[in-house]
Amino acid sequence: QVQLVESGGALVQPGGSLRLSCAASGSMFSITVMGWYRQAPGKQRDSVAIIAMSSGATNYADPVKGRFTISRDNAKNTVYLEMNSPKPEETAVYYCKAIELRGNAYWGQGTQVTVSS
Repeated sequence: QVQLVESGGALVQPGGSLRLSCAASGSMFSITVMGWYRQAPGKQRDSVAIIAMSSGATNYADPVKGRFTISRDNAKNTVYLEMNSPKPEETAVYYCKAIELRGNAYWGQGTQVTVSS
């Protein structure tokens, strides 16, 4: 089992910056990929960015490329999402997800990000 706790969500102005954190605990040895997803009211949950825990390879959704950065600190079992120049339409609950080699997935409880002036 893996437990995920997100933090860092807040009200941020368009063009500002914000860093989200996802602290993981439990059986981390089996986790191969972690990522950030977001879900706005009335919309589906979409992938934002993912990172391979061993190699650090990353993949981003097109809308956030060049503005958001996902990173990890394996010593702290923590994954981060640095959000630069967020847009109002990116207001959503941001979720952390961890995926095991055998395919099991774990979700955090989410953290609210509101982009507004």
